[in-house]
Amino acid sequence: MKIIGNAKGQVTGVEVARVDRKRQPIEGTEFVIKADLVLLAIGFAHPVHEGMLAELGAKHDTRGNLLADTFSYKTTVDKVFAAGDMRRGQSLVVWAIREGRQAARAIDLELMGRTDLPR
Repeated sequence: MKIIGNAKGQVTGVEVARVDRKRQPIEGTEFVIKADLVLLAIGFAHPVHEGMLAELGAKHDTRGNLLADTFSYKTTVDKVFAAGDMRRGQSLVVWAIREGRQAARAIDLELMGRTDLPR
């Protein structure tokens, strides 16, 4: 439902809720999962521009997907990465898996300064 952060702009958790068959939140089922990293992995035609992406000020490509390169997977927002459907639009699941692995490597390199993950 929303990402929770502290005054330093760091992620501290994610507020979630159980959903019904129409994927609508069920009132009273909300809870918080502690987190310091959030990866969104949901299939769709293009990202929803309203809400979090608009608040972040993330730029989009000409097709409405989140703008990110294919080496670092960095977006135009510091410490925000995009891969798969979010970056390339609706595509084959194998592309999303490949980009997910490559993005994980790029994030590991960014956070740790080195990586042993394959490209």
